[in-house]
Amino acid sequence: MDPWLIWLIIALGLAIAEIFTLTAALGMLAVAGVVTAGTAAIGLPVPGQLMVFSVVSAAGVLLVRPWARRMMLQPRLEQFGVDALVGASGYVLREVNNHEGLVRLRGEDWTARPYDESLVIPAGRTVDVLHIDGSTAVVYPRE
Repeated sequence: MDPWLIWLIIALGLAIAEIFTLTAALGMLAVAGVVTAGTAAIGLPVPGQLMVFSVVSAAGVLLVRPWARRMMLQPRLEQFGVDALVGASGYVLREVNNHEGLVRLRGEDWTARPYDESLVIPAGRTVDVLHIDGSTAVVYPRE
């Protein structure tokens, strides 16, 4: 079997393993395997192929890993799910008291309770979301 074909099989195996692990390390090794297959196809001897594989693998780890780490450590600027509702304003559909209440937040109806147990917010008022507790919005009236 030709050496370039062996390197392509190795690269394919590493790429498949990368799909299951999602670590990026095996993906960089797969890329090194493809590059090495190219050098094997032009006739580079086996020791040279191993050197190419080593150099490309090391370059991938030294160049890509710091960049990927910076990207992962950056704070997320956008919020998703219930986190995006904190600070949003809503409209009281049914009186909000310590036991029940219903508010409309961004087009969805949410059960609600006031942040202060003694507070009663009448229907028709505008409220702000303090936080989400399970599936209940904890709200306070807007002045």
